[in-house]
Amino acid sequence: MVFKRLLGSLGVGGPSVDTVLDPGAVAPGGVVAGQVHLQGGNADFTVEHVTLELVARVEAEYDEGEAEGMVAFDRHVVAGGFRLAEGERRSVPFSFALPWEAPITELYGQGLGIVLGVRTELGVAGAKDKGDLDPLAVRPLPAQEAILEAFGQLGFGFKSADLELGRIGGTGQQLPFYQEIELSPAPQYAHQVNEIEVTFLAGPAGLEVVLEADKRGGFHSEGHDALTRFTVGHRGVEQTDWKAEVEGWVRQLVEHRGSYGSHGSYGQAGGALFAQGGHGDHHHGGHHRDGHRSGPGMGAAVAAGAAGLAVGVVGGMVAAEVVDEVGDFFEGDEEGGGEGDEG
Repeated sequence: MVFKRLLGSLGVGGPSVDTVLDPGAVAPGGVVAGQVHLQGGNADFTVEHVTLELVARVEAEYDEGEAEGMVAFDRHVVAGGFRLAEGERRSVPFSFALPWEAPITELYGQGLGIVLGVRTELGVAGAKDKGDLDPLAVRPLPAQEAILEAFGQLGFGFKSADLELGRIGGTGQQLPFYQEIELSPAPQYAHQVNEIEVTFLAGPAGLEVVLEADKRGGFHSEGHDALTRFTVGHRGVEQTDWKAEVEGWVRQLVEHRGSYGSHGSYGQAGGALFAQGGHGDHHHGGHHRDGHRSGPGMGAAVAAGAAGLAVGVVGGMVAAEVVDEVGDFFEGDEEGGGEGDEG
């Protein structure tokens, strides 16, 4: 067992910690499980608590400019109140439910450039140390995957994905941020929109699907954003034609026949979103969000990798760049002692 980091705030000779997550991606609302491995130091220590936090790299835009930072959005105390003897090895198993609104980090096994992880905090003798940060993979729910597949079948291409600090008014959003999955337009809509952004707000009963279109201007009008929302249940994914369903949503959105708060039905879809390809400049228009506008992606390297992920799935090279960028972040955080939270 290789322990990733000596707990710095406890001084030389303090305990070390290594959190190992069970292999495989977890779906929103699923169970995150694993073990926290502790290695005793050069003396006996009383472990007051072992706490796991879910953290995400989130973007925010302010009047002064843009910022990125780590936001903790879930916290679980998994053990505590025990004596860790000198040199003792101890493993603490854990399991907890992943929030339904947890962002998707991968699709069809390909990383989206989202930085999401489990951070371990060990409290010993009145001191706290965030000593371990491990990446967490989140796969889409069946309904989420079906909707994205339907977009792919319609000719839309993946551009990028990011997390935005703020709340979407009129929804049941629970987390302090939301995920945007940006799609380049299908050829039949390219003259009407620059891009469409998809946000999923999942819950035990189903999904809220928020669609926003960056609409192109015409000879007598300026470009603007259009926003609408649909609800989808978790059941019935295999029984309805998702391609037809999503096509109806898009038509309502781009033709202004939909209103915010519209409701869609259930459906199914097949196909591959990334197979359609689609590059473009990383661009956002103004958003109808509470107090925030969208900003650029999570750094130039991640944004560039995500924009090329459509062909990266075929070639393997660009997708690997996205994965490497996320991996570098977690390695750097462990070595550098982590970042402070925002929020």
